[in-house]
Amino acid sequence: LGVHTAILADLQGPKIRVGKFERPVHLKKGSYIYFNTNPKKTEDIFISYPNFPKDVKRGDRVLLDDGKISLQVDSTNNKNRVKLKVIFGGQLQSNKGVNLPNTNISLPCLTKKDKKDLEFILEEKIEWIGLSFVRSEKDVKTLKKIIKRHKKSKALVLAKIEKPEAISDIENIILETDAIMVARGDLGVEVPLHKVPVYQKMIVQKCIKQSKPVVIATQMLESMTDNISATRAEINDVANSVIDGADAMMLSGETSVGKHPLRAVDTMRKVIRDVERSRHSISKNTTERELVVNERFVSNAICANACQISEKVKAKAIITATYSGYNTIKTSSFRPSAYIYAFTNNHTILNTLSLVWGVKAFHYEGGKTTDQTVLETKNILKKHKYVKRGDMVINIASMPAEEMGMTNMMKLSKVK
Repeated sequence: LGVHTAILADLQGPKIRVGKFERPVHLKKGSYIYFNTNPKKTEDIFISYPNFPKDVKRGDRVLLDDGKISLQVDSTNNKNRVKLKVIFGGQLQSNKGVNLPNTNISLPCLTKKDKKDLEFILEEKIEWIGLSFVRSEKDVKTLKKIIKRHKKSKALVLAKIEKPEAISDIENIILETDAIMVARGDLGVEVPLHKVPVYQKMIVQKCIKQSKPVVIATQMLESMTDNISATRAEINDVANSVIDGADAMMLSGETSVGKHPLRAVDTMRKVIRDVERSRHSISKNTTERELVVNERFVSNAICANACQISEKVKAKAIITATYSGYNTIKTSSFRPSAYIYAFTNNHTILNTLSLVWGVKAFHYEGGKTTDQTVLETKNILKKHKYVKRGDMVINIASMPAEEMGMTNMMKLSKVK
């Protein structure tokens, strides 16, 4: 296909579930039921979270099966049993998920299963690790410490925002993590549904400002799980996510268990393509708020000005020579009209950049001099017909080339 594809390994996180039943249990509105952490108490509904009776208090909401069933805590013995009132009933089936939107749970972000899975992930040198049910920046730091101890892996962390606590600490989480996913499924259960669009736009804007890739996920084209076409509302949802400035969108049930996975992918592709071609007010960074004088000032200034100049001269390409990927991700955050082409000899970054807005990456061992790199990268793009003779392009890189240091050079030139 001629593309480099990153792999995202998704850690399950502290997902709470009810136990197994021989047949579905009907929960009637107004009735009372009991949850028990002891699986031997078969007269009660087993819950997989040992500290559930200690963490909940009278009045707390408990949601089952993605919010389809709503309960309220009536009382707890603080040991193993909790009495709950059914607020909105329904059929409860085995192993359904439990959400506690009003409760500060004491479960760690990384479970024993997560840590075991992490050993495998790090050995496989996977590029991205999804951290589920993040509540604060501390959760991200915990995972990063484990990754750092593993010398083989250079995996980056993608924090999944699906808890109200994460919304409260969103700025610190964005600063600490490498990327964000707006996981609208669990988020829409944990917080009022009408707030999800507001949170989505807020998170995307903050991620762009901090040059962090952001992914929108869950129910993008949900109806295509069964149907051959999407609803008008779903098409608009995808389009608005593009306009918000998201780096990527993720299909889940549509492709994992759906009847028309290829049609779903193609539908999303067409919507993204047409919206991006229209250039309809896609959210972007602004140089005024980005150019803070710090250790990254020179690199940031080069990236920002390359994007500004590219708009003025209608450049066809911004070409980045990179090892860490920093200048490419920073350039992408300004959402320029020009395509961004990254050249790197770092195989991990080559795949990692597939998640980043507007970037196509090439493997390139690098020229001996900056001038040689500029010439060769332009020729590669010309050979692949991404640019043609007479097109204006902008190269950004570090000088001298062999040091692979901070981005400190920008060159405008025409393709010959």
